[in-house]
Amino acid sequence: MNQNEKILAIENNEEYERAVLVGVNTGDETDFDACMNELEKLACANQMEVVGVLTQNMPEKHRSLYVGSGKVDEIREAALALEADIIVFYDSLSPTQLRNLQKEIGLPVMDRTALILDIFEQRAESSEAKLQVETAKLQYLLPRLVGMHEALTRQAGTSGSKSSRGIGEKKLELDRRKINRRLDELRRELKEVAAGREVKRKKRMASRLPLVSLVGYTNAGKSTILNAMVDTYMENDEKKVLEKDMLFATLDTTIRRIETGNNQDFLLSDTVGFIHHLPHSLVKAFHSTLEEVKNADLLLHVIDFADDQHQEQINDTMMTLNELGAAHIPMITIYNKADKCMEDIPFKMDENRIYMSASKRIGLTELVEMILDKVYSDYIVMDLLIPYSEGTVASFFMENAEVKSREYLEDGVSLTVRCHKADKEKYKNYERKA
Repeated sequence: MNQNEKILAIENNEEYERAVLVGVNTGDETDFDACMNELEKLACANQMEVVGVLTQNMPEKHRSLYVGSGKVDEIREAALALEADIIVFYDSLSPTQLRNLQKEIGLPVMDRTALILDIFEQRAESSEAKLQVETAKLQYLLPRLVGMHEALTRQAGTSGSKSSRGIGEKKLELDRRKINRRLDELRRELKEVAAGREVKRKKRMASRLPLVSLVGYTNAGKSTILNAMVDTYMENDEKKVLEKDMLFATLDTTIRRIETGNNQDFLLSDTVGFIHHLPHSLVKAFHSTLEEVKNADLLLHVIDFADDQHQEQINDTMMTLNELGAAHIPMITIYNKADKCMEDIPFKMDENRIYMSASKRIGLTELVEMILDKVYSDYIVMDLLIPYSEGTVASFFMENAEVKSREYLEDGVSLTVRCHKADKEKYKNYERKA
């Protein structure tokens, strides 16, 4: 957190913790320094002030302490000198490591997974997102209950309930029972939400509006692209989403209808961004939300081209898409923020790749043209002659097809339209003979 952010936080009465970051470099990561830099960004996104960073080179992580025993002493001394409130570790800690580190250091300890879960918990706004985050967090906490009682917020059982009157029953077992009971409730609620989502999805499919999904690494500019299209084609500020230079600034799935004109609209969805080693519990908990990606007609893979690690971020995104079963969906690759490192933009490399700047609205028109070429590729041109007595048929094409020409003749309306191939079969009796 820089000085301006700190002053703003104080003015807004926001609490922030002083954090020391710790990582072990075993040589597994392509760029360990970049991983630690990303951890610092995550900490800042979680309203933490990073006051120190400690790293250690080891062939493998210590089984019970994560770092070497000597490093633990160094962390404790540094935390004391820097007046730290919490220690954040880069890798996911095992229950044993977490318990031992908290005991040795004497301060709250958090790993990268818990950090991301905290950010998600703060950013969740819709009821579905809140349910999903709570599910992921409880699944994370369940095996880590031992030694974490001070960090857990528990609700007492109802007076006289079986869960609170077992003679000799340990508090740990009570916590496990409460979490498992709450997880069962959450799964039932999420199942109901998923059923409602499926109904909406079927309605969208029936409308035949193409679904285009924004995907990519967090903070690559997905929300900026969505807002740019809302600005250009909807002119409705209320339809915009939060746009901020921060990891996981937006979390909830948003779908907007982009009206490009001439009945060539499409639905544009924006959902949670991906990140290196995205916690599996989050992928699992957000599976129903991420189904929007799986059911898309076209993916827009947004890349922060100005980021030195953009190739690694591309790899992480593709791995997540593969895990979701969405890697086979047609894709346009968008190299966003290209204005920071290129002069000649927009630059369209081919029909599948474009360099642009969403924040400066450079390349937006070209991108939309690429989208329409993709999602309407199975549309065909028909020459129709529709009798005046069949006004409903003419109205259907006027409202649901791209009308290339229209002429009112003596025996009916002559239309040349670009329509869905299913409409050709349905209305073939009105097709004008050559």
